[in-house]
Amino acid sequence: MADDQEKTEEPTAKKLEDARAEGNVPKSQDTAGVVILFIAIMALLMMFDFISEHLLALVRYYFSLMNHPLEEVNLVDIAFVTFREFLIMVVPFTAVVAFAGVAGTVMQIGFNFTTKPLSPNFSKLDPIAGLKNMISMQKLIESLKITFQSFTALGMGFLFFWSYIKELPTVALFDIWAQMAWFKEKVIIIAAIMLIVLFFFAMVDLFLTRKRYFDKLKMSLQEVKDEMKNMEGDPHIKAKIRQIQMQAARKRMMSAVPNADVVVTNPTHYAVAIKYDETKHFAPVVVAKGVDNIAIQIKKVARENGVHVMESPPLARALYKDVEIDHPIPDALFAAVAEVLAYVYKMGKKKK
Repeated sequence: MADDQEKTEEPTAKKLEDARAEGNVPKSQDTAGVVILFIAIMALLMMFDFISEHLLALVRYYFSLMNHPLEEVNLVDIAFVTFREFLIMVVPFTAVVAFAGVAGTVMQIGFNFTTKPLSPNFSKLDPIAGLKNMISMQKLIESLKITFQSFTALGMGFLFFWSYIKELPTVALFDIWAQMAWFKEKVIIIAAIMLIVLFFFAMVDLFLTRKRYFDKLKMSLQEVKDEMKNMEGDPHIKAKIRQIQMQAARKRMMSAVPNADVVVTNPTHYAVAIKYDETKHFAPVVVAKGVDNIAIQIKKVARENGVHVMESPPLARALYKDVEIDHPIPDALFAAVAEVLAYVYKMGKKKK
């Protein structure tokens, strides 16, 4: 019994589905951060000229005010122009970063919308539990990890930045556009170096996050058995299984109607399709039957495929009641069915 309690089994599909429904997913914050940072840097580089133009326009606007007195009207105008220009520069970049935040999560776990994490949980208001969570070993490890990653990435970036400082006296002699081009080039190099370092850490964190997630959801043999037992006993699952089985059986039954010899009907309710193959069966076989809507479908398929539809209410009701699908007709109904088949053969609807 002790062995059954060991978490040795991989989580079942239902266990994973239940975890996702509760918002418990293997999301790596480092990976999401790298995606956000990468998209943000790419957006910044693509918008660099656009932002530069607006910054220079703002600078020129400030220079144009140097010989004007600062009055209340001018201050309002300066505030409005400054706010407008910064809004033009920041809003597109902010929208891209927001999209990157969503993309960084969706790339890891797919789309998973749930309101369960938003439900009030008053146990989280416990100050003692909150304090224990703040000073836990896991939080300490996370803090050390983040500190190490930050210092490593910033250290690599600073090494390259320090080597570029030597070029500043020469760059100072360039015009403003050449300085912007130099600055853009160095930013790309430093950002690429830092991204490579962070990407390495993100991949390690993603692997560890997913491993911890699936290890935490592992199940004992007894839990797997109990889950299977509950699923088999769940009336909703049973009903779904029966529905699928009925749909498959109905589809298989309707596919047999075009090859039937005759369809015997009660004009309004019953329809029974019969086929006789003397090489396979000693008696005619019921290949399809139904009432109401199914009967209408059987008659429709029969007519579309040239199968003779014959009205015989007593025989249709008896065949529907006494004969299962893919079963031969009983001796008591053999004469009546033989008469129907003889009539169909005589009418030339089917070859004898």
